[in-house]
Amino acid sequence: MFRNIIIFFLLFPIIFLGQLSHTNYLPNSSGELIHHNYYSLSYSETNEQAEWVFYEINKDRVLGWFSRSNNFRIDKQVSTGSASLNDYKGSGYDRGHLVPASDMSFDSTAMSESFYMSNMSPQKPTFNRGVWKSLESLIRQWGEYNNLFVVSGPVFQGCLGFIGKNNVCVPKYYYKIIYAPLEGKMIAFLLPNEKGDSRDLMSYVCNVKSIEKITNIDFFSILDDNLEYELESNINTAIWKW
Repeated sequence: MFRNIIIFFLLFPIIFLGQLSHTNYLPNSSGELIHHNYYSLSYSETNEQAEWVFYEINKDRVLGWFSRSNNFRIDKQVSTGSASLNDYKGSGYDRGHLVPASDMSFDSTAMSESFYMSNMSPQKPTFNRGVWKSLESLIRQWGEYNNLFVVSGPVFQGCLGFIGKNNVCVPKYYYKIIYAPLEGKMIAFLLPNEKGDSRDLMSYVCNVKSIEKITNIDFFSILDDNLEYELESNINTAIWKW
């Protein structure tokens, strides 16, 4: 009995590393900071959605164990109340995941958490089911070989419109930032909320600094200033597998 207790506490940091280690890398937040078991987000009450979500892709996690739960529901951790299913009903927009459900298919809790409405953003169907889905798939492929930190979110400069009683902003653009800390590389994408070219994802690559400028969010500020500047200012697509 005593030996089992000792073993548990020795393994405790390893068991929970995947859930906790990402919190050191969270962007600076202007919204309400929410921590779920497998991802964090900053909720913008003004726009009724997350300004960013942050999660890990761990190459040691086996994806595909759990199917989509589709249990869309409000996020009760949002103190002001999150957007609801009714906001999207009849709007013509998809409930677009910011943390992809497929990235959470390694665990039943993770899968369920990906269906909080705080993780949804109004996306045109041709975008959500096209280029956005292709980018999510590409990042998962990268995660088969590397541990990745992923930041994803909308750009609120000039909403396309508003939906539902809660006036959910329909963003014009979305971004994703991917950081592979063990390999010391970073890449960012900026995509308009419209039908795109799923065959040429490289055309949406930009540097992180440009996303910081249009979102007013500081990403990966925990990094050494010189390293942060180098990673966020430069674009190097050649070091990623396409």
